[in-house]
Amino acid sequence: MKLVIRILLSALAVVILSKILPHVSVDSYFTAIIVAIVLSLLNFLVKPILVILTLPVTIVTFGLFLLIINAIIILLADTMVDGFVVDGIGWALLFSLLLSFLQSILYSLLGEKEKRSEK
Repeated sequence: MKLVIRILLSALAVVILSKILPHVSVDSYFTAIIVAIVLSLLNFLVKPILVILTLPVTIVTFGLFLLIINAIIILLADTMVDGFVVDGIGWALLFSLLLSFLQSILYSLLGEKEKRSEK
């Protein structure tokens, strides 16, 4: 159940960012849910491989290259999901940063609600 809520919160974050950023668009709420699922799968399957392959560059840049890897993951999701468009690596980088920030806020709100219900 927690996974479903996290996917829905990620989809909400994708929709919010598509409304804010001019070069990011999502056709529908269902597409946003698909984007959230695809991003989760890409982060689980592809990102570790990219991190291992680019480890020397990541070490030299003190971890900043991980931001580029996140942008590449966003662009991969762009090519895999019809109805989700990100115009270029710069917008993917900005989308990635804002998505991480917004997800952390939404997930922290979710965590506080769970702690309150346990009392």
